[in-house]
Amino acid sequence: MKKLVRFDWAMKYILRNKANFDVLEAFLSNLLKENITVKGILESESNREQENRKFNRVDLKCIDSQGRQIIIEIQNQREVDYLQRMLWGTSKAVVESIELGSNYSEVVKIISISILYHTMRLDEKENTDFIYYGTTEMVGLHTKKPLALHGTSPLGVDQPSITRKNVFPEYYMIYVEKFEDMINEDIDEWVYFFKHGAIRDDFKSPGILLAAKKLGYLMMDEKERRAYDDYLAYLGYEMGLLDTAKTDGRAEGRAEGMIEVAGEMIKMGMTAEQIQQATKLPLTAIEELAKDTNGF
Repeated sequence: MKKLVRFDWAMKYILRNKANFDVLEAFLSNLLKENITVKGILESESNREQENRKFNRVDLKCIDSQGRQIIIEIQNQREVDYLQRMLWGTSKAVVESIELGSNYSEVVKIISISILYHTMRLDEKENTDFIYYGTTEMVGLHTKKPLALHGTSPLGVDQPSITRKNVFPEYYMIYVEKFEDMINEDIDEWVYFFKHGAIRDDFKSPGILLAAKKLGYLMMDEKERRAYDDYLAYLGYEMGLLDTAKTDGRAEGRAEGMIEVAGEMIKMGMTAEQIQQATKLPLTAIEELAKDTNGF
């Protein structure tokens, strides 16, 4: 088994390089089941370099049969309003895709892909899959049949076929921790990699083998490995806090709430000792948070 860097780390530091777009193309092609070409990473607010370790969003300009734009968002921790955040992200991408005064026909198709490293808000009995898909459906209130559109405008001019499939956003949510390590198709090898940060010797899909070649842990220099190991330690610490809160009956974000409070106190200019006294968080965790908020 070969050890790789986590996909969330790779998205922030490795896969933004044009030379590594082929790894993203392989993942997207396996998930969407058609050939995807990544043309570039869009220069938007969501793509600015930030030391936010909880999540990372990347807007990609991609070309497929529909010329779609794709958003990949990686979420390491539970966020109560995450579905609303997904909607905001796709809505913002739609607005940013069209200039003021342009024809609405120029609105781009948006695909939102969320890679989620948490399941705390899932109904464990009802939700047994690890990949969920959704889009806007319009059906007859009485007939229950989907709305059918054709390619002719009211003026009789032919135009490209218009359907919900090439207009409304689509959503994919990949719950990494729900994956039970059963490999049935190529996308399963990717989710195994997301979950374990490694690939098995029996994996065969060209895409995952390409990722293994470019995202190997041992390929990083010593400085990069130290930064990566520090990142893993940080994630382990925060996940431990959340697990403890859940076990103790304080699952609705007490530990996460203390982390957020500490972040606000850092922004206010308070010292690490004052923050520790107020939140009971370890000094090492407060110092890590300070890096995320450019404090101290």
